[in-house]
Amino acid sequence: MARVLILLGAPGAGKGTQAQRLGGDLGLPHISTGDLFRENLRGNTPLGLEAQKYMDAGQLVPDELVIKMLFDRVSRPDCAQGYLLDGFPRTLAQAEALEVALGPKADLTVLNLEVNPNTIVERAAGRQLCRSCGAIYHLVFAPSAKAGVCDSCGGELYQREDDQEVVVRERLKVYDRQTAPLVEFYSTRGVLTGVDGELSPDQVNQALLATLAASESEAH
Repeated sequence: MARVLILLGAPGAGKGTQAQRLGGDLGLPHISTGDLFRENLRGNTPLGLEAQKYMDAGQLVPDELVIKMLFDRVSRPDCAQGYLLDGFPRTLAQAEALEVALGPKADLTVLNLEVNPNTIVERAAGRQLCRSCGAIYHLVFAPSAKAGVCDSCGGELYQREDDQEVVVRERLKVYDRQTAPLVEFYSTRGVLTGVDGELSPDQVNQALLATLAASESEAH
């Protein structure tokens, strides 16, 4: 039975970072919807060309098409033992469609990174990037030695527009409206565990691994 892990969490909670580490730790492919879209569009696959029509018309790609892309990807040999989903499902409709597609036999575990919205805003609002080499700093947690100047190459540090507080708070509102209901959806099915995402990245990684180990021992 394939092991399916879903990582939930608000934008800025650290899902991408943790999903990559966890996939490496467990030897499971890390599949993000962003990567799926890029791969299908770049390869001009039938699914990619169909998705492009919606995107060119300024419309959202239907859930059924996203599910098709996902199951096309997970049908490959590297996913035979399981896979880790990051960024999907995003809505209740997607979660319900995924549940039907997986069927009753899937070994499903959902991990929710719990981070206070104010922490997410603080993380994002203090983040700075180097225009020259792309190095990442943080005004509070990892400041450069000289304000506004990259330690590595002397390049100018700047803040991305989508890291500004007003933008981050708007993204969190959208998340609350669309994706937060998934926590209840998976809780009622008894497959969700919350993990403290306020810890350091290493500590969060250890907490995720400990949670999975505990759920495995319970299953046996």
